[in-house]
Amino acid sequence: MNRVVVLVSGGGTNLQAIIDSVKSGYLNVEIAAVISDRPEAYALERARLNGIQALCLSRKELGREKFNKELLDTVAGYQPDLVVLAGFLTILSSEFVDRFQGRIINIHPSLIPSFCGKGYYGEKVHKAAIEYGVKISGCTVHFVDAGTDTGPIIFQEAVPVKDDDTPETLGARILQHEHKLLPKAIKYYFDGKLKVQGRRVYISY
Repeated sequence: MNRVVVLVSGGGTNLQAIIDSVKSGYLNVEIAAVISDRPEAYALERARLNGIQALCLSRKELGREKFNKELLDTVAGYQPDLVVLAGFLTILSSEFVDRFQGRIINIHPSLIPSFCGKGYYGEKVHKAAIEYGVKISGCTVHFVDAGTDTGPIIFQEAVPVKDDDTPETLGARILQHEHKLLPKAIKYYFDGKLKVQGRRVYISY
């Protein structure tokens, strides 16, 4: 069975969407481990409640260099077929990206290349979108490369921005689409339906 390691930093609702997709049979994968860079992340509890190994490597306690090494060694030890960033806020080291090249996907709460890159995470993304006055936002699943939110795009889903939206209301509406798009990308990856050529991801339906 295909093995997945999920990296998380927060509440883990996207992780829960993956877990639910496995339980329903939509995804035929084994979640080998859930790893967080923050000990308070509720995603770790979600993993434990579902019998999944949950680990914390605290970036704050370890320091950047040691954290990068331990994260790489720990994930490699699980021999994953795919690494999924489900709300993981630490930027991966170049060594990590090189090791799992083409086998890392991330979900971002905007339509990349808008409102992405360094400093754009969580509600900061939605605040920026509202302040800019865009009429459409959304979410993006993409392969991870050496940049920040710069890898080839797999799927995007557009969501209208309402006149009375707050970062919280817009974020909640986008999150509903994230919960569908991330499992879909994992499924398509393992079904061999994604072909990357340069910056383009060609999808077989």
